[in-house]
Amino acid sequence: MPIIAPSMLSADFLKLGAEIEMINNSAADWFHLDVMDGRFVPNISYGMPIIAQMRKASTKTFDVHLMVEEPERYLADFKKAGADYLTVHYETGYHLHRTLTSIRALGMKAGLAINPHTPVDAVADLLQDIDLLLVMSINPGFGGQQFLPLTYGKIRRAKELITLAGTNTLIEIDGGVTLDNAAEIIAAGADVLVAGNTVFSAADPTDAIKRLKQTGK
Repeated sequence: MPIIAPSMLSADFLKLGAEIEMINNSAADWFHLDVMDGRFVPNISYGMPIIAQMRKASTKTFDVHLMVEEPERYLADFKKAGADYLTVHYETGYHLHRTLTSIRALGMKAGLAINPHTPVDAVADLLQDIDLLLVMSINPGFGGQQFLPLTYGKIRRAKELITLAGTNTLIEIDGGVTLDNAAEIIAAGADVLVAGNTVFSAADPTDAIKRLKQTGK
């Protein structure tokens, strides 16, 4: 079964404690936390103080996705805030190897994200240095976008490269994941599904998470 990571960007922040408790008690595995700086993407979300407060109320893995310029400046801060996985974007990095090894040295799992226009082969030489490859299936910055079909081929290619590299790198898909396309995404080779609106806009979010979790059984 896939790892399910509800995206807190879609949560109702007026009742954030209740949303966290719902995920704690659901079949979800991780919390997916999108950090945006208004520079790398045209949106601003939340940062370390909010994540640190959420960490106090949560019982599951924190999967923190940095959509920010110069992410290497903030690695220790996100470790302190409670990140378990810390993902940076390929497109932001001048010294990616150093950044990724620094994330691991701080005791976190290292993730690397690629935008829709970035070919998977561009990160082939970095697979030994990452625990998670996040394949963006939308253009990053805003929730509620439609899944880009080109992602299926990228997932299959990522799986091929990971097999060739002999690593245990997880493939995570973020953007436009729904109950209708989840099975095809998993069949292509994905391990982790990030879901925002599919969970938090559902009449029964706990049931939506359960149904995503059962994908591919």
